Amino acid sequence: MEIKSLTIDAARAAIQNCTITATALAGSLYAKIATDDPQIGAYLTLSKERALAKAAEMDALAAKGEKLPPLGGVPVGVKDVMATRGVRTTAGSKILGNYIPPYDCTAVARLEAAGAVVLGKLNCDEFAMGSSNENSAWHPVHNPRDLSRVPGGSSGGSAAAVAADMAVAALGSDTGGSIRQPASFCGVVGLMPTYGRVSRYGLIAFASSLDHIGPLTKTVKDAAIVLQVIAGRDPMDSTSAAVAVPDYRGELEKPVRGLKIGMAKEYFGEGLDREVRAAIEAAIEKLAKLGCEVVPVSLPHTQYAVPAYYIVATAEASSNLARFDGVRYGYRADGVRTLSEMYRRSRDQGFGTEVKRRIMLGTYALSAGYYDAYYLKAQRVRTLLTRDFEEAFQKVDAIVTPTSPTAAFKLGEKVDDPLAMYLADIYTVTADLAGIPGISVPCGETREKLPIGLQILGRHFDEATILRIAHAYEQAH
Repeated sequence: MEIKSLTIDAARAAIQNCTITATALAGSLYAKIATDDPQIGAYLTLSKERALAKAAEMDALAAKGEKLPPLGGVPVGVKDVMATRGVRTTAGSKILGNYIPPYDCTAVARLEAAGAVVLGKLNCDEFAMGSSNENSAWHPVHNPRDLSRVPGGSSGGSAAAVAADMAVAALGSDTGGSIRQPASFCGVVGLMPTYGRVSRYGLIAFASSLDHIGPLTKTVKDAAIVLQVIAGRDPMDSTSAAVAVPDYRGELEKPVRGLKIGMAKEYFGEGLDREVRAAIEAAIEKLAKLGCEVVPVSLPHTQYAVPAYYIVATAEASSNLARFDGVRYGYRADGVRTLSEMYRRSRDQGFGTEVKRRIMLGTYALSAGYYDAYYLKAQRVRTLLTRDFEEAFQKVDAIVTPTSPTAAFKLGEKVDDPLAMYLADIYTVTADLAGIPGISVPCGETREKLPIGLQILGRHFDEATILRIAHAYEQAH
């Protein structure tokens, strides 16, 4: 079976009709991983025993003529910040280099309950901190479209695996753009649901009020199918919302004619690459031809989003990462004589440079005398950004923007300039701060054949509308 550009529906139908077995399909993907991944670096750990057991279960159902579940036999990958029972989970960090969780992340459990075959754990920036996947403690991920370039971060392994046909779909996490930006860089679809739509239980925390789990897929329909499976209230996560989950797939085919699309001037200013601007403007024109009404809107506090985000995110990270102390689990330094020395050396040796930088920034922002000046002010800016979106959504049904100001940059290009790296998130962090959903869908290429992503943002818990717009654009593109 041709695995290039294989979709969820095509894979499931082939297994259901017994034209291929789930076991054989998983074997084909593992063969491709063995051939291609040494150059890309998307996978950190393979879970062959677990994957083949689930594949055999789906094959048995198909052989009996029973209807397969929504993801029956579909090979997927999971970002290595999600706990998987009995399978090494590192969060891209040496401090968790040998951690074997005793439980499954809810999103992973729901994937498998829907019949998905989990091939393995995907590389990521350490504790999901990064915009290029160069901060992994193990090795960087290379963009399958150009191996000299980054795949984006922190879900670079997830995006690269899907783009390189080493998984039909993957789960990623998004704290400041870490699903949408790598989706843009690798030319795939990346969906960040509303905060609270998908349970965070079993997700290794970076910034708890900003972290979202979502799918990276080859098509918008596939993203809708995966979201349908993983969405919904979870009693294990108090922040998951008791909001009804609509039929995302059914909503896709509704017409977009008459929908109002907001175009925010703040996303088209200085720093936006000329080729990216041209591709986004062409995409907006295409949506207008499909019957959408383009409406100018303003999000005036956007200019403060990046500094506000990096204060809130680092403050929460400094608190969340305090648990990694060498006592209960994870890496413990050798040759120490006192408890405080064990703490210091375990954290110093276990954490990478970017994680240490963010812990220090966050601890500073929360320290006595600076809490009001930095953290509290950042939270007030977050409220203003949320109000900007609420006001805009009174006029429009969705807002379209570039996903990233540039296409994928070269490996090593921004490693020594943290500020330049942080600014790569300028168009994505606003949605995380406001807790609204967003999707990135491919909308063209640069002259160097590098993918460009169109970002569509929606109201809280209105993933259906942004999926519908993205699907209509994808079908017309």
